Amino acid sequence: MSGGVDSSVAAALLKKEGYDVTGVFMKNWSDETFLKDTTMCPWVTDQEDARKAAAIFDIPFYTFDFEKEYRAKVVEYMIQGYRNGVTPNPDIMCNREIKFGLFFERALSLGADYIATGHYARIRAQDRRYELLMGVDVSKDQSYFLYQLGQRELAKTLFPIGEYAKQQVRKMAREFDLPNAEKKDSQGICFIGDLDVHEFLKSVIPPQLGKILTFEGREVGEHEGVAYYTIGQRHGIGSPGGGTVYYVAAKDAEKNILYVAEGENDEHLYKKELTVVDSHWISGEAPVFPLHCMARIRYRQPLQECKVAAIDGGKLSVIFTNPQRAVTSGQSIVFYDSDTVLGGGVIAER
Repeated sequence: MSGGVDSSVAAALLKKEGYDVTGVFMKNWSDETFLKDTTMCPWVTDQEDARKAAAIFDIPFYTFDFEKEYRAKVVEYMIQGYRNGVTPNPDIMCNREIKFGLFFERALSLGADYIATGHYARIRAQDRRYELLMGVDVSKDQSYFLYQLGQRELAKTLFPIGEYAKQQVRKMAREFDLPNAEKKDSQGICFIGDLDVHEFLKSVIPPQLGKILTFEGREVGEHEGVAYYTIGQRHGIGSPGGGTVYYVAAKDAEKNILYVAEGENDEHLYKKELTVVDSHWISGEAPVFPLHCMARIRYRQPLQECKVAAIDGGKLSVIFTNPQRAVTSGQSIVFYDSDTVLGGGVIAER
C-alpha cells in the first residue's frame, strides 16, 4: 500500500472478496533535497495515508524499509545510465528489483500466498501459463512497466483494479470512505516523487561544458554535460534570436557533444530501426522470429506496428512500419499481441 488511492482500493476489493489481507508500505526513499515540492515529506505523508486506509478496512499494517537496497539497485542504476550517456528507466527497475523482487520474496517468506498491487494491468491463466495483459483503462495502463515479470511472479500476483477505469476506482474509494479518495496521482520517479532530475544529476555527475552542434556541424550553443539531456528534449536548448527551436537528437558521450535537430519535423528526430538488448519474454521462451507485432518505446505511446528479428549476441533488431520520434537509448521497448504483453528489452545505444 503506497498511500495512494489505487493500492488502497485494491486492498479494499481483496478484503471484500474474502481474502486475508495485510497492508505493507515500502519505505524506499526519504531524501527530500531535490524534490520540486518541498512543502511536504512524501514518504511520511504516504505512509500515514496507507495506515489510515488499512485501519478503515481493519487489516494489519506493516512497513518494510528497503531504502538501502533501493539506492543500490535503482538509484545507482539510474545514475550509472546517465553517466554512460543513456536515459535509464528507474520505474521498470524498481518493479523488477523492489516490488517484484525484494517485496515479493519477503512477502512469500512470511507466509503470503500472493502479493497484490494497485497496478492498472491484468493477469490471465491460459493453458497452464500466465499472461500479462494491459489494464482495461488504456489511459492508465501500466503494463509497459511490468514487462520483466516472469511466470513465477505472475502466478503469485493479483492486480485487483486492472479491470476498472480510474474514475471507477475513485468512485469506489469514496464509497469505501477513504480519506485519500481525492488524492492526486503520484508524479515523477517510483517512490521518490517529482524529482528535479537535472539538479540531482548535477550533484552526482560533475558538469562538463561542451558544444551543441547541428548535424551540419554548425555550433548553436553550449551545454553543461551530455549526461543531463535526453533524446527529444526541448527545454534547455538555446534558440538564438528566438528563431529555430532545437531538440536533442543525438549524444556523443565520449566527445561530450550534443547534436540537435532543427525543428519538430527534422528527420534526425525520427528513426525506423533500433537494436534491443537484455530482452525478456513473459512466457519464459523467446517467440519464433521474425515476429510481427505491436510495440511502444515509451509509456502511454500508442502501439506501433513493427517486425522483430533475432541478431548476433542475443540482440534483437526492430523495424517499425512508421518512423518513431525520439528513440532513446536506455529506455525500454515493450512488445504486444493485441492487449497481451509478450516481453520487451532495453533500447541499445545508437
